[in-house]
Order: sequence, then structure tokens, then C-alpha cells
Amino acid sequence: MTFQSPFPGVQPEQVAFHRTELAVVLGLYGRMVAAGEWRDYGISCLRDVAVFSVFRRTAENPMYRIEKRPRLRMRQGQYAVIGAEGQVLKRGDDLKTVLRVLERKLIRAVT
Repeated sequence: MTFQSPFPGVQPEQVAFHRTELAVVLGLYGRMVAAGEWRDYGISCLRDVAVFSVFRRTAENPMYRIEKRPRLRMRQGQYAVIGAEGQVLKRGDDLKTVLRVLERKLIRAVT
């Protein structure tokens, strides 16, 4: 079944990361690359969710997914960090707070 808009010619909007959100995510990504933990990333902007996927190697499944789901803004929080097995590691409304779960891994990697 395909979705058809009641307004012809109007495409459904995509969810995307804002420039300030990407600056925070890419800042963490750069530190993890410098530590030798991460090597590649991918960004997907879909209708309901924007996903920043982090890979150790290019040809494998993502180690972590940083998701933005605006529909969950009033419930669980619009940002989430999801592990390789699909488990939610952290969820909330503040992106920097949610990404702290990954920064702890950076501290362990450097020391």
C-alpha cells in the first residue's frame, strides 16, 4: 500500500539533522576517529527519522545509530543512541546529554 497525500504535488517532509545538531555529532565523530575507534559514517534522512550511523569498517553493520525522531519529542525524547544489537543505550531531548553515553567510551579508549 502506498501513501498518497491529500494535496497533489506536495511531498511528505523529510526529517533531517540541523546544522547545529550535526556539529555536535561530527565533533564526537572526529574525536572517536582520532582515537581509532570509528572509521566511517552514513547519514539517512527519511520521512519519520534521521539516522547518523557509525561504522568500525565500511562493509559491516553500524556499531551505533544516533536517531532523531521528532514525533517522540513530547514522550521519550527525540534523540536516541542505539547499539549494534538494537538496544537503546540512551534517549532524551538534549543531544549533548544523549551523546554522553558514547563519550564515556572515548574516555576508556584514550586512557
